[in-house]
Amino acid sequence: MAVPYKSGGPARPSVASMILVTGGLGSIGSHTARALLDLGESVVLTAHRTTRLPDFLADSDGVVVEPLDTTDAGAFLHLGERHAISGVVHLAAAPWDTPDPVDYLRAESTALLNALAAARAWGVRRFAVASSIAAYAGVADSPWREDAPLPTVAAHQIPVFKRTAELWTTLAVPGTVNLRIGTVWGPLGLGDNPFFALPRLLTAAVRGEDPDLTPPRPPARSGDATDLCYVKDCGRAIALLMVAERLEHTVYNVSSGRLVRYTEVVDAINDAIPGATLTLPPGGEPGGHLDITRLQRDTGFVPEYDVERAVADYVAWLRDHDA
Repeated sequence: MAVPYKSGGPARPSVASMILVTGGLGSIGSHTARALLDLGESVVLTAHRTTRLPDFLADSDGVVVEPLDTTDAGAFLHLGERHAISGVVHLAAAPWDTPDPVDYLRAESTALLNALAAARAWGVRRFAVASSIAAYAGVADSPWREDAPLPTVAAHQIPVFKRTAELWTTLAVPGTVNLRIGTVWGPLGLGDNPFFALPRLLTAAVRGEDPDLTPPRPPARSGDATDLCYVKDCGRAIALLMVAERLEHTVYNVSSGRLVRYTEVVDAINDAIPGATLTLPPGGEPGGHLDITRLQRDTGFVPEYDVERAVADYVAWLRDHDA
């Protein structure tokens, strides 16, 4: 039975089982929801600041939006009184630039513990939590595989928490899936991304602006290469992991499975946007990327968006949404 879109509403259980996606109106969350709907699932999407659905979800049956502060344990548990939740994808996150690491770790830890407690209370079949490619910081060999030994020390608060979250989740909930998500870009993502320059290059080209990559913005050089995953592929991979009948592992890399050169992306941008003449200065380094053999073997996932198709799709979306 399809469950119609609503925001909040009276406390009454949903008839059909549903998958809860925290941070469900963000870029990865909303595309995960779209992929789950395409696979025949119904979804509950939580949001902290807005309950407005993106247009690619707005006319869909089987979508419920619930306002939620994930640090509120009682409110989290109450979701199970209104909906028959059979799985959880925990993507909600504290702002990456929270300046005090204690504040950041407290917010992230509280939200995760609340999600784990709720999942245990509801007896969910599967619990997926967003980890990150940053978990491999300090690992020399690429492509990075899930069984690579990880350094015990991390230089930034994000990989510190992500590594910890993987341990907590695997301990607390049967059916855990730790999602080591790669370098994701696409609709609803940050156009001025603080971690890599490609979204800035593309959005500036669509707007006819100089990309202005002066520090503290990250650089873009002709020798640079990175892990790169279009958000629609990322969402579909997560959805496939959630619905798979059986998974052999608790940790999965989620990305395209290849190293993408910045020059490939710049060439695609120049081809997709008339008049665009982006060039990259010399220098740079190749970086690393995620191996997705596990993901492909256990779910059948194959990326649908190569660089050219991803750029064309992102450009079209930006033009339709007042880039």
